[in-house]
Amino acid sequence: MTRNELLAPLAAPGDDIVEATLRPQRLAEFVGQPRLKEHLDIMLQAAAGRDQALDHLLLAGPPGLGKTTMAAIVARELGVGFRVTSGPALERAGDLAAILTNLEERDVLFIDEIHRLPRVVEEVLYPAMEDFQLDIVIGKGPSARSIRLDVPRFTLVGATTRTGLITGPLRDRFGFVARLDYYAPPDLETIVSRSARILGVSVNDEASGEIARRSRGTPRIANRLLKRVRDFADVKGDGTVDGGCARDALTLFEVDERGLDKLDRAILDTLCRTFGGAPVGLTTLAAAVGEVAETVEDVYEPYLLQEGLLQRTPRGRVASPSAYAHLGLTPPAPANAPRLFNG
Repeated sequence: MTRNELLAPLAAPGDDIVEATLRPQRLAEFVGQPRLKEHLDIMLQAAAGRDQALDHLLLAGPPGLGKTTMAAIVARELGVGFRVTSGPALERAGDLAAILTNLEERDVLFIDEIHRLPRVVEEVLYPAMEDFQLDIVIGKGPSARSIRLDVPRFTLVGATTRTGLITGPLRDRFGFVARLDYYAPPDLETIVSRSARILGVSVNDEASGEIARRSRGTPRIANRLLKRVRDFADVKGDGTVDGGCARDALTLFEVDERGLDKLDRAILDTLCRTFGGAPVGLTTLAAAVGEVAETVEDVYEPYLLQEGLLQRTPRGRVASPSAYAHLGLTPPAPANAPRLFNG
């Protein structure tokens, strides 16, 4: 991997340029997460007042909630450089050393999926975060020797969707740890309206509310649905998006009134119909719907759990009464002892 690839900017090649423009540029423009914004505002003002690098930040939460955007905002508010990489991209200690030695004083380094850092890279990161120094081994065998290099005082912003996979020593080196929560519908309506203005789409309040309710509490999904509704309005209508147009478009794209897509409903249908309400193991459930277990667990289960449609039990996954009602089915009688489908 080249140095340019490791130091990829926020709008990396392959990113949708329009999508990048939808990201808020300043903390005041960021909608939602009020407590996190308040905490960051205090930290940013304090760091700027002391002319020091901000403490390292760890941002956790499901995908699409704004972790990358928040990291970029931190750099802009401080008026410093912003460098982006990811845990899987840092395969060797030298990859991390190449990035750190190219940073300027007080720059922000953003590492996405930081829980996937290789252990050898993570151990090099410890002294860099704590003492702003790098331990480099030169040579091999008996002639090998270690030298210590100074690196600029920088701010590391790590993002993770799996907080439990962050090792204790790494987590303890972050000065501030925050979790981003799912967004409330009013905040998503504001985000949809803002994105519509940027995209030049005419969207009324009813349509923005309809899109917000089906966005699974996630701004990334809200923007994605807005674009699909815009496409529908351009092809099937006059380009104007009202409530009826939004509902027709989202129905066509198989997103129901609770934000469930085709695979969400397949998961619930498999639990309710195929296995008759019996507890089902994760691998069995994933195989039944034709998806890998990690995707089911990380992408689909969190929202189904939050909506009260899915339950995790010691024996496996089961559908809740709300799931049966959503699918128009009758829950099994409690007297029927469920069998276990494990895996």
